[in-house]
Parts: sequence; C-alpha cells; structure tokens
Amino acid sequence: MKKANNRFFDRNRSERNNMKNKNFKNNPIDEEKQGAAADAAAEETVNAAAEADANVKADEAAAEDAVPSPEQEIEQLRADLAKEKKEYLFLMAEFDNFRKRTLKEKSEIIRNAGENVLKGLLPIVDDFERGLKAAEASDDAAGIKEGMALIYNKLVKYLAANGVKAFDPDDRDFDADRHEAISVVPVPDEAQKGKILDTVEKGYMINDKVLRHAKVVVGQ
Repeated sequence: MKKANNRFFDRNRSERNNMKNKNFKNNPIDEEKQGAAADAAAEETVNAAAEADANVKADEAAAEDAVPSPEQEIEQLRADLAKEKKEYLFLMAEFDNFRKRTLKEKSEIIRNAGENVLKGLLPIVDDFERGLKAAEASDDAAGIKEGMALIYNKLVKYLAANGVKAFDPDDRDFDADRHEAISVVPVPDEAQKGKILDTVEKGYMINDKVLRHAKVVVGQ
C-alpha cells in the first residue's frame, strides 16, 4: 500500500514537471519580450543615426549659406559704396550750409559791432556841433577851450571803453612793432641813440593789437 502510494506521488510529480517544461517551451511571452526589446533598440539606433545625418546636412547647408558667393560680395560692396557716397554727399552739404551760415553770422556781427561803435560816437558829434555854435556867439576863448577839452576827454573815455588806448607817452624805447620812424636825427649822446626823441603822431592799441603805429623821430 505504501509502495503504491509512493508510485502514485512519483507519477504525479513527474507529470507536473513535464507540464511545467511543456508550458515553458510552448509559452512565447519571454521570447516576444526579448524580440520587442531588440527591435526597439534597433529602431532607436536607426533614428539616432538618421538624426545625426540630418544634423550634419543642416550644418553643411548653414556653412554654405554663411559663405557668400562672389556675386553676393560684389552686390554687398556696391550697396556699401552707394551708402558711403550718400553719407559723404550729405556731410558735404551740411558742411557747406554750416560754412555759409558761419560767414553770414560773422558778417552780421562785424556789421552790428561797427554800427554800435558809430552809434556811440553820435553824442560826441552832437557835443562838437553845440560847441561850434557856442564858439560863434562867444568871444570867451578860455570857455571855448574848456568846452573842447571836455568833449575831447569824453571821446578818449569812449575809445578806452571800446578797447582803444594810446601808447604810453613816457616809453622812449623804439619798437619797430609799434613805432614808425619818419625821421632820424644824429645825437651826440650815446644814451639817446635808438631812443624816441619826438612823437609826431600818436599810436593806438585796440586790446592787445596795434591799431595804428606811432610816427616818431629817432636819435642816431
């Protein structure tokens, strides 16, 4: 009985093992998974290769586009030249307008400055006219002289206000930049040689510039 039971259990165990082996051999799930994984890996490799090839072609196309052709370079140079020429003509026109405007303003300043100076002299002219009329109706020589001196001082102050001043009358050193020797007189004293002996006509400065040279007599 015990042996019969053992044979029964051995037969069942053998049948179960056979069934397991049969199920493992006949079930294709693992093989399908392995095949799908292999196909996916192959497809990924193909896609990666295609993408790399596309990138290479794109880089080559970009490089070709980045390098201009000779015709494109010539057209670009022509466009740059036309632009530079246009800007040059514009600047020349602006400079010409600036030059004309500056000359006009300078001319107006000089004209207006001269006009103002002459306008300032008119009151002094009026004083001279009144003095002449007074001198005709008066025999007072001292009074006429005093009136003329007042008008003269007024004129000198007006000139000084406009930057015009006479040379220093005490300056006895001859300076060719400021003096004009109209006569040379021999002198016995060596100390007077090259010195101004007499001033025939005063010299004047306007600011720091000689307005009129003084006419002098120089010792020799």
